[in-house]
Amino acid sequence: MASKKRLYTLTLSCPDRTGIVSTVTSFIANLGGWITDASQHGDFTDHHFFMRVQILADSLKMDVDEFRERFADMAAEFEMDWQITDSEAKKRVVILVSKQDHCLYDLLYRYRSQEFEFEVPCIISNHENMRSFVEWHGIPYHCLPISAENKQHQYAEMVKLFEQHKADVIVLARYMQVLSPEICRLFPNKIINIHHSFLPSFVGAKPYHQAYERGVKMIGATCHYVTEELDQGPIIEQDVNRVDHSCSLEDMINLGKDVEKNVLSRGLRYHVEDRILVHGNKTIVFD
Repeated sequence: MASKKRLYTLTLSCPDRTGIVSTVTSFIANLGGWITDASQHGDFTDHHFFMRVQILADSLKMDVDEFRERFADMAAEFEMDWQITDSEAKKRVVILVSKQDHCLYDLLYRYRSQEFEFEVPCIISNHENMRSFVEWHGIPYHCLPISAENKQHQYAEMVKLFEQHKADVIVLARYMQVLSPEICRLFPNKIINIHHSFLPSFVGAKPYHQAYERGVKMIGATCHYVTEELDQGPIIEQDVNRVDHSCSLEDMINLGKDVEKNVLSRGLRYHVEDRILVHGNKTIVFD
């Protein structure tokens, strides 16, 4: 099997104007850069431009830090919000989980099979029940039980773990606690969550039971970034499954779990591959 090529991924957004694509690609070409993939989008509503470019690292006669230095002046001229990342620096993904295990199982399978590349430096839970499974994978497991009395202290401990393990992104794999506003502010567009698509119709406990009793015809899930406003952050990915009267409650729950874990894994993949640009409360997701 051929080894994967090392790539630099440049993502940028800026006010739209003539010549952005030409200027960026010419800049890369003048450095000898070989572009392997390029995508762009212009938003006519607010005249903003978005772009993602992958460059074969070996084609450049410099490292990523020198590229950043050279690109900075041009980026300033176009008022760009931009970054460039190196595929050799895998994203460090800290996973949070409670008692529901389907999303965690799925993510760890994809991690071990290298379906897409990321590191898992630790997993945090408010329960002990997943410890043996996580430690079997050789991953450190931290249990931080949450109660009304200790919530602020435990969230402070959680932040310490995020920083200690140098988390690039945090994934709530059915973590059934609401993160504090302080955590949301500390990690903007770096916390990914999943919720079922019944909101706002069926809130609270047992949403699938409520939906089954109402005879819903479609179930689904939404993957989004976490903000201080519960379940209102920028949407990354969504999907649905149709159901009908022949589906039992158990069928519906299982179909719901399938769509939840698939949407969450796709959302994480888009993030670790630098395919997402956030603009206000919306996302631009490049294929």
